[in-house]
Amino acid sequence: MRRTTRATLPHRKTDTLRLPRGVLWCALLSAGTTLAQAPDPLKPYVKEQAAILVLNHVRLIDGTGTPPREDQRIDIGSGRIIHVQSARGRNAYPANAKVLDLTGRTVIPGLVGMHEHLFYTAPSRGADGLRYWGEMIDSAPRLYLAGGVTTARTAGSMEPYADLAIKKRIDAGAVPGPKFDITGPYIGDFMGLAPQMHPLTDPEDAARMVDYWADQGVTSFKAYMAIKPDELKAAIGHAHARGLKLTGHLCAVGFREAAALGIDNLEHGIVVDTEFYPGKRPGACPAQEAAQDLAERVEIDSTPVQQMIHDLVSHHVAVTSTLAVFEISVPNRPPLERQTRAEAALSPQAWATYLRTRGEIAERNAPRAAALLRKEMQFERAFVQAGGLLMSGCDPTSFGGVVPGYADQRNLELLVEAGFTAAEAIHIATQNGARFLDKDALLGTVSPGKAADLVVIAGNPAARIEDVENVETVFKDGLGYDPQKLAASVRGLAGLR
Repeated sequence: MRRTTRATLPHRKTDTLRLPRGVLWCALLSAGTTLAQAPDPLKPYVKEQAAILVLNHVRLIDGTGTPPREDQRIDIGSGRIIHVQSARGRNAYPANAKVLDLTGRTVIPGLVGMHEHLFYTAPSRGADGLRYWGEMIDSAPRLYLAGGVTTARTAGSMEPYADLAIKKRIDAGAVPGPKFDITGPYIGDFMGLAPQMHPLTDPEDAARMVDYWADQGVTSFKAYMAIKPDELKAAIGHAHARGLKLTGHLCAVGFREAAALGIDNLEHGIVVDTEFYPGKRPGACPAQEAAQDLAERVEIDSTPVQQMIHDLVSHHVAVTSTLAVFEISVPNRPPLERQTRAEAALSPQAWATYLRTRGEIAERNAPRAAALLRKEMQFERAFVQAGGLLMSGCDPTSFGGVVPGYADQRNLELLVEAGFTAAEAIHIATQNGARFLDKDALLGTVSPGKAADLVVIAGNPAARIEDVENVETVFKDGLGYDPQKLAASVRGLAGLR
């Protein structure tokens, strides 16, 4: 990387910074008087900080879905993007700017992960052991940031008090991590199979959960598989009364029924929608039977599925893509050589559990998982083509191997495999999530006035999407974090803490 430490003289005199003058000069004066400093606990992980920073000669994929722009320049000050322009104009640098020559690099917005967790599947249990998910209090925030996730919604919590405490520490600059939107504990349970989840007793119980956790500071909610229609209706009503949104990984309630009840977002897509299963009974969750039926019989271009898609769009219900968590159930996916970063991040026990289960899946070679992944990809394309708001997240659950941050990058690769362009996939994973969170005025795209949440990538994801894994620097509010140092600080801890 070539760089100059300070640029005190312009290339030539020119009027280049086109923010409103009051906004621009307030930003420059604020940044110019005091060098932006990382809080002491963050300094070991910060590689770039300056009052004014110029990222020069970058390829820009700006998050809007439009094609990349070559040889661009991004000026950053006071944690915000000051200006975006062509580097070919050789316009004046702001006084005392630190200029980085990033030739050959691509800049994208910080990822807005919309199905993330601060827990991870615990290593294997004995034959009579209980299901358990451990809080990744150290590893998850750092791995998300290392992977380029600068904003993350926790789509369900096992330890909501811990999640809220982690967010508070990150926001205070005490530990590194993304800007978290904390979702409360699951409203509904996993058919009694997960002791950490609260089984609902009635609609009033669902309403009480929403009210209590909203008072504690969570800003979104997630309904889960066993929730019944009347319980879901109560939860949605109480969330909306507080101006908060509710998403769902549903099973007992179908997608169209949930849309009619007012749900805001649906997790995972058609692979968890049970409404097309002929044996579906009201309020019951036939998860395995419906999945088998979907794999064998249901077609995405069929009239019932297309009607469901248009119903979701007309009700303004978003969908979150989590292709990475479904891929691991397909034999020999992802390629094992692509999992070296996961191996380094995971504890030896967690990695061994992942390898053993992966091997069992390969031995069974059941075709259902591959069919479901293919149909989910088709569904997501059809949903977007119909005008739906598709977002992205990694969901680091299932039997393991889906690692925070790294799996968010993998989800981008799988969106491209599904038929989206790289620019469209990045748009899904950035601006769309920001829009759902009602934060798109500040996040999600690379444009003047927005937070300087940026990812610097070695290579060209537009030509080779796998380059999204080559993250060199992650900027969050203008501070440039070193992903290698973040990852090294929690090496071998994922799956433990």
